[in-house]
Amino acid sequence: MFFHVKELQYRSKPNNPDPVYAKQLQEVLGGQFGEISVMMQYLFQGWNCRGEQKYRDMLLDIGTEEISHVEMLATMIAQLLDKAPIEEQENAAKDPIIASVMGGMNPQHAIVNGLGASPNDSVGYPWNARYTIASGNLLADFRANLNAESQGRLQVVRLYEMTDDYGVRDMLSFLIARDTMHQNQWMAAIAELEEKEGKVVPNTFDRQFEKSDVAYKFMNCSEGAESQQGRWASGPSMDGLGQFEYEAKPVATGQSPILETAPGYIHGTPK
Repeated sequence: MFFHVKELQYRSKPNNPDPVYAKQLQEVLGGQFGEISVMMQYLFQGWNCRGEQKYRDMLLDIGTEEISHVEMLATMIAQLLDKAPIEEQENAAKDPIIASVMGGMNPQHAIVNGLGASPNDSVGYPWNARYTIASGNLLADFRANLNAESQGRLQVVRLYEMTDDYGVRDMLSFLIARDTMHQNQWMAAIAELEEKEGKVVPNTFDRQFEKSDVAYKFMNCSEGAESQQGRWASGPSMDGLGQFEYEAKPVATGQSPILETAPGYIHGTPK
């Protein structure tokens, strides 16, 4: 059961309208690493959680908070579109860089959304559930969550640098800080699970069925040998179960990939 509180989690009000920036802000609302993505990802991970209840509760805590962030961004975008859907677009287009690169405001903000936000990214691509991950393996999922928060924070920081509006920056500073917490949260949960389960996912597979001779071997598959200098090329493996090795010239051990001619009904190209 969800309840809605009528006040926003944090103040979300720009100093001035800016329809061009509203278009840019759509990225962290409906983009691959936007708030809709993490909201749906965390909620479905929580609803599907079959592990300890503390992980389910934590996932639903953060997933519900992300609904608040979606609301804040949608409110901010709507206010950035206030009062000037056409005039501000024409003024912005006087700048040749904005006119050619940004193309002014998103016309759908006025035509389709009635000066409101939409579940799309900054170029109008609709939000897609394929952006989300809920595998049922919490360690794998929490690593995906850490990546999502890392990419999301990076994009919000970039958007912070793209505006001088105090009100917008104030809201973004809150979201940036929450992403700091969320990255730390996922790192803490990952460390806890790794201590219990090991570092390689899944830990339930019988490793006697792995080709153990290549399990810790880094293969140099490009020109140059700079990659040999990395932590991944020598020394103890990160899971503590092997030693990294560096293979300078990997040798192919498989067959030539020559396929049989397709049967006639396929109408392929004959040999």
